[in-house]
Amino acid sequence: MPYLSQNYKSPTDIPTTVPIFPLGGALLLPRGQLPLVIFEPRYLEMVNDSMSADRLIGMIQPASEADIARQSDADLRPETAKVGCVGRITSYTETGDGRILITLSGIARFKVIKELECPYAYRMCQIDCEPYIDDFTPGIGEEDVNREVLLSTFKNYLSIHGLEADWDSVHKSSNETLVNSLCIMSPYGPQEKQALLEAQDLKTRADILIALTEMELAQTTDDTDKTLQ
Repeated sequence: MPYLSQNYKSPTDIPTTVPIFPLGGALLLPRGQLPLVIFEPRYLEMVNDSMSADRLIGMIQPASEADIARQSDADLRPETAKVGCVGRITSYTETGDGRILITLSGIARFKVIKELECPYAYRMCQIDCEPYIDDFTPGIGEEDVNREVLLSTFKNYLSIHGLEADWDSVHKSSNETLVNSLCIMSPYGPQEKQALLEAQDLKTRADILIALTEMELAQTTDDTDKTLQ
C-alpha cells in the first residue's frame, strides 16, 4: 500500500479527532484490509463525510457483550474498548439498494482519549497514535515471527474444517501481511480480536493467534471424538 506508507509516516500524520465505528468482531490492523458493508443511516453519513474529508475512520470494538447488543440502536452509545485502529477508505462502491461497500486499509492503532460532543448521528473521538509509533514502520518485527509454526497451524485448521487456501499467495506474503490477514479473517470473538489488536508486537500477535487456533482445534477434535464414541 504505497499511498499509506508514503503519506502516514508518524502519529503527527493522523488527525487527533476521527469518526469511530464500533463493531463487535470486526478487526482492523496496520496495513491490513477490512471490507465493510455500510447500510445504517448514521454510518452512511459517516462514510460520506469521511470521503469528503480525509477518508479516515477509527474501527473499535464495543467494550462488552452487552455493549455489542446495543451497537445497532442509534439512540444508544455503548461503551467502547480503549484501543482501536484507524484506517483509510481505499475502496468505495455504491449499490443500487442504498448500501455502500468500502474497504478500510489499516494505518495505526490508537488510544481513545475521550469521546467528543458532535452534531452528527455517528460518534467522534479524540485519539492518540503515539503509543503505537511502531505501527508506522512497515514490516517491523517480521523476523521474530515463527512462520513455520503459524503456517502449520493454519494448515491444520483448514484441513479439519475442509477448507482450501490460495497457497501461492500465502507463500508470497510477508510475515506481517500473513499474520495480520489471518487475524482479520479469524473466526474468533470480540475479546479474542481485541487481544490480537492490542498485542505489543507482531510476534506476540502471531503467538496469540497460534494459541487461539490450537485451542479451537483441540476443542473441535474433542467434540468429534465424543460424537464418534
